[in-house]
Amino acid sequence: MIRTLLSVALALAASLAQAQVANRTPFALLGDVPYSQPHANLLDAMIDEINASKPAFSVHLGDITGGNGPCTDEWFEARVKQFARFRAPFVLVVGDNEWTDCHRTGFDPMERLAKIRTLFHSQPVALPGFRRQSADYPEHVMWTHDGALFVGLNVPGSNNNLGRTPEMDAEYAARMKAVSAWMDEAVRLAGAREIETLVVMMQANPNFESTRRTPPGRDGYAELRRLLESTAAKIGKPLVVAHGDTHRFKHDRPVAGAPNLVRIEVDGWPWLGWVKVRLTPDPANPAVVERFLNPATK
Repeated sequence: MIRTLLSVALALAASLAQAQVANRTPFALLGDVPYSQPHANLLDAMIDEINASKPAFSVHLGDITGGNGPCTDEWFEARVKQFARFRAPFVLVVGDNEWTDCHRTGFDPMERLAKIRTLFHSQPVALPGFRRQSADYPEHVMWTHDGALFVGLNVPGSNNNLGRTPEMDAEYAARMKAVSAWMDEAVRLAGAREIETLVVMMQANPNFESTRRTPPGRDGYAELRRLLESTAAKIGKPLVVAHGDTHRFKHDRPVAGAPNLVRIEVDGWPWLGWVKVRLTPDPANPAVVERFLNPATK
């Protein structure tokens, strides 16, 4: 009898958990697109596909141009028009190709970052509790959705802008100080009972596996990895880290010492894809992820 009652209770709990997940609105992640005009042409149909799935919002995880550009005003303004196709709220996380790497084609990275901020980070976004960190770092954003706190960070590829020039090293140091402060605020807010999950989004692959071959003290992601791992320990709740940069889908737990840290990487150039994510109240499986790839780019 006791076993029967226990089985019924477990079945009811599982059914309730499934109902809670089903009632949650998914969101969309994409990144590293478009890198060329043909890529941009394909992106229109993918945006329409995302719209058809009716996400609560969509987040582009950075790199809205190729590693060698275009970095022109015209290209960026065309992306503003293209991203206006998204019907739900849209957020762009800043990547390296649209600012740090624009020096390759003669642009000033800081001037290009200022342009990106003007085009994509000067207006409020219709998301619950949406706010920006400061006038200096408006691309650092935060909002809530379905029991989760979402945080967007400017952590780009190309070694996080560290190691190219003394001026860019100074930029890295100032920005990472702002990143650390924003994450401190996220940890504080994630302590609320109603927050089940912290979702941190950036462009760069922080290289949790630590296989980058950089001189000691010149790894642009070492400080970030320490910050993310300490955040996972402090909150004691699922920490979902979403990024692009290395262009191939992953959904795993990359840090043995931080089992509550879950990583999602989206596909990117030359592939064209996106993922639909639905958060759950289950710490053992905090994010249900569906991957979609354009058959022409598989």
